[in-house]
Amino acid sequence: MKPLHVILSVIGGAVAGAAVGLLLAPEKGEDMRSKIVKILKEKGISLKKSKMEELVDEIEDQIEKSI
Repeated sequence: MKPLHVILSVIGGAVAGAAVGLLLAPEKGEDMRSKIVKILKEKGISLKKSKMEELVDEIEDQIEKSI
C-alpha cells in the first residue's frame, strides 16, 4: 500500500469518527448540523443545505447499519 493511501485512510477514518461522535452527541439535531456546517466551512468545504442533509442522512444510515 502506498504511503499516500495510508495517510488518506487515516484522515478518512478520523473524519468518519469525528462525524459519528458529533452525530451521537446528546444535542439537538439541528444544533449539531449547524456545528457540522461550521466545521466544514472552516475547512473550506461549502455545501448547500440540501447536500448537507443528504450527507447527514447517509452518515446516519451508516451508523444504524453498524449498530
